[in-house]
Amino acid sequence: VRPFGCDRQMKIKLVLHTVGRVLILEAALMLLPTAVSVIYGEKCLLAFIISSSAAAAAGFLLTKLCHSENKSLYTRDGLAIVALSWLGISLFGALPFVISGSIPSFADAFFETVSGFTTTGASILTDVESLSHGLLFWRSFSHWIGGMGVLVFIMAVMEKTPERSVNILRAEMPGHSVDKLTPRSSGTAKILYYIYLAMTIIEIVLLLCGGMPLFDSIVHALGTAGTGGFGIKADSIASYSHFCQWVITVFMMLFGVSFNMYYLLLIKRWREVLRSNELKCYFGISLASILVITVSIFPIYRSISDAVRLSVFQVSSIITTTG
Repeated sequence: VRPFGCDRQMKIKLVLHTVGRVLILEAALMLLPTAVSVIYGEKCLLAFIISSSAAAAAGFLLTKLCHSENKSLYTRDGLAIVALSWLGISLFGALPFVISGSIPSFADAFFETVSGFTTTGASILTDVESLSHGLLFWRSFSHWIGGMGVLVFIMAVMEKTPERSVNILRAEMPGHSVDKLTPRSSGTAKILYYIYLAMTIIEIVLLLCGGMPLFDSIVHALGTAGTGGFGIKADSIASYSHFCQWVITVFMMLFGVSFNMYYLLLIKRWREVLRSNELKCYFGISLASILVITVSIFPIYRSISDAVRLSVFQVSSIITTTG
């Protein structure tokens, strides 16, 4: 078998057409931070309108100029779509920062946006609290979008997906393998996003119960779900209650678990979950690390509750790459 579909030519038009649909989707998603800017009466509203319009225009042109009758995607096509889509959404996603003047340098804004969509979480900002609510929401929302994968999201919302679109899933999602949960890849994507969205909403509700303001709860839940870790305060979450810290800690661990496991739990295939070597290693390494760090820092804090809370948070943040 020749790897990566070497015996087939890449379908350039189909690739660009799909990238165009991704840009249109990004334009639509920018309406959420636009709404946040309207609610708070912020000047960055115009920046989001311009950026959303630019992304929509570029996406519309690509979809109209690159129409393809052949809808079959192969591995090479999937890889190209994912690479170009990540580049495209990052370029247009950086525009609100630049146009608003919050990050004047396009290189810095592009870095911040790539860090968001890839859930890396690194930042060039030295005073994050100076950003407007709309831009803070967009930073954390980019984590949420990128956490499951932009292409997985578009497959979940598209009515019609290209044939063999599982190759997009395989190119987009991390891990050693991707299994279809339903006969159609779009069905798999929808199931994954239903679980993703439900867990995000549950975390928001729990943070609200812990006394965290609504806006703070939403952006922290988005950053936790995407395991990227963008925050809105200089001290991260240190100024919030211990309850909120525990909620974020637990959900960091939960969002680090393969979502296939949650699907298996939903359909009551408990034994397959319990037999998962990946899950055993994940929690085994985490628990061992928590124990070692708790013992190490106990002499500093002289409180078993503080030592456990801080060690669990640090382990969860590191092992899930939330940061």
